[in-house]
Amino acid sequence: MKIAVLAGGRSTERNVSISSGYRITNSLREKGHQSTFVDLFLGYDLPAGASVESVFEDANTSKDLQISDAILTDDDINALREDGTTELFGPNVLDICKAADIVFLALHGGDGENGKVQAVLDLNNIRYTGSGSTASGICMNKVYSKELMLYNKIQTAAFVEIKRDEGTKGHKLPFDYPVVVKPTSGGSSVGTHIVHDDAELEQSLADVFRFDNSAIIEEFIGGREFSLGVVNGYAFPAIEIKVHDGWYDFEHKFQAGHTDFITPPDDLDPKVHAEMKRVAVEAMDALGLQNYGRIDFFTNDRGVWVIEGNNLPGMTPLSLLPQEVEKDGVPYADLVDSIVQGKMKIYDEGMNN
Repeated sequence: MKIAVLAGGRSTERNVSISSGYRITNSLREKGHQSTFVDLFLGYDLPAGASVESVFEDANTSKDLQISDAILTDDDINALREDGTTELFGPNVLDICKAADIVFLALHGGDGENGKVQAVLDLNNIRYTGSGSTASGICMNKVYSKELMLYNKIQTAAFVEIKRDEGTKGHKLPFDYPVVVKPTSGGSSVGTHIVHDDAELEQSLADVFRFDNSAIIEEFIGGREFSLGVVNGYAFPAIEIKVHDGWYDFEHKFQAGHTDFITPPDDLDPKVHAEMKRVAVEAMDALGLQNYGRIDFFTNDRGVWVIEGNNLPGMTPLSLLPQEVEKDGVPYADLVDSIVQGKMKIYDEGMNN
């Protein structure tokens, strides 16, 4: 198949997305596909006289990128665009996507996870991996997704939302400190804080409002932290996240040596493990996610708690889904290919969300 791997964009997670995109592109070529890497925001420079179809012969897959620990701002990303515009879709992107049999979405953060890119692809009758625009938009918004989980009786932390125009001061919370403060729409723990008092709450809200117009504040659950990937309806064994110090923030996620990942944990109660697998599939269904995704958990003496769902999990060497899948005996290239094949089946059945 001809597959355009769409990565980059204008997200704070741009560098993570690019790293995922190149690895996916290489793996698809290993499986015999004609794949090409396309940066959503910067676009693709076609040589003079070259056809759009020719890009699938371009072996632009050799880059071995290291993920930067810098969180890019909008100004940082906009400065990369030589034509000075800030349009989401760069030159030739849609034409290349139209020429592909399917687009593999390797986007992370706002661009891609919020459903807007999916909506544009839908309007152009372009097939793509992952969930549809509605489910993606819901999952990207932590308020909407938590309300859906609570409605479906899936245990998750109590929360409140604070908008940017409500300011950072004087907020009284319905639960005790510590609390977790996050951007309502974001990923990879960018802008996330564990807060212990009113002064820290004010500081954390100011930081969150650098990235988002809204913050979600959750009661602190604590316990052991796990993640489960679900691919084409199958829940893979849990991977436990053990941070050496602090908590699982952006640095711990994407820099080697900060965190231990154990899958499956030897001391995990089989009943608890089975419960997490069951709830992971239920959470995917509740959020309308399909093809593949990842559900994050805490477990403690009060049971299994869903932290959130991820509609476009990271696919870098340090990302959770590839680690647990490979530990279950599935090579990375097979995982990527199964995602493509699974989504093509969904389209054939006319069930894209």
